[in-house]
Amino acid sequence: MLGFSEVLPVLRERVERDLRAGDLTRRQLLATVVRLLDKTLIRVGNDEYARQNRSFGLTTLRRRHVQVDGALLRFSFRGKSGVEHTMAIADPRLARIIQRCRDLPGQEMFQYLDASKKRQTVSSDDVNAYLREITSRDVTAKDFRTWGGSMLAAVELRAMGRASSRSEADRNIVRALDAVAERLGNTRAVCRKYYVHPALLEAYRMGLTVPHPATPPRSARREHPTAALRRDEVAVLQFLQEKVAGPS
Repeated sequence: MLGFSEVLPVLRERVERDLRAGDLTRRQLLATVVRLLDKTLIRVGNDEYARQNRSFGLTTLRRRHVQVDGALLRFSFRGKSGVEHTMAIADPRLARIIQRCRDLPGQEMFQYLDASKKRQTVSSDDVNAYLREITSRDVTAKDFRTWGGSMLAAVELRAMGRASSRSEADRNIVRALDAVAERLGNTRAVCRKYYVHPALLEAYRMGLTVPHPATPPRSARREHPTAALRRDEVAVLQFLQEKVAGPS
């Protein structure tokens, strides 16, 4: 997860550039899916799951699963293990791109016209190849869910404050994991094992939480390599670096 943090700023900057492409191209569509991964933490999707189980992720969503209302995007679909997902985000640029996808014929949500004006879709393999191309590392769509799950757990534990006893700490950890499970559409046990960095939970048992982030000056935001990270992400990253790597 710490390795993912090193490439996330570069990844977000590249996605931002590709989103600005004028035409609805394959690259712009891949950037759209990655931006949605980053903002929603929805699974990337798998064609086999969609065919066999009628469960969906981003790349396998159908037109009926996404509604565009101005700048608002509403998602409603059945995901892995039959979990129903309903969420909404506001993003004018993504809304415009997705509306252009919806204007094309066919059931698939994310599609574009190639050079021969034939409709094409993007798959989870395409998304992961795009991520590897940008980062030159073995980054996959799942890394966004691990990153996002850890960020959410850290913020939830910070909001609860320091526990007065071990039993209260354990109860608060369960509440934080439940919040992550609801967001990711997983069970508490799966989130604890795969989607929340264990150092966050161990630190909380020891009475430590991620501090509230300071607001850096504009010059520092331009110069620092974590400039494309959000303030809470920087705070959680610094906290984990201290707990995992120890003092230098």
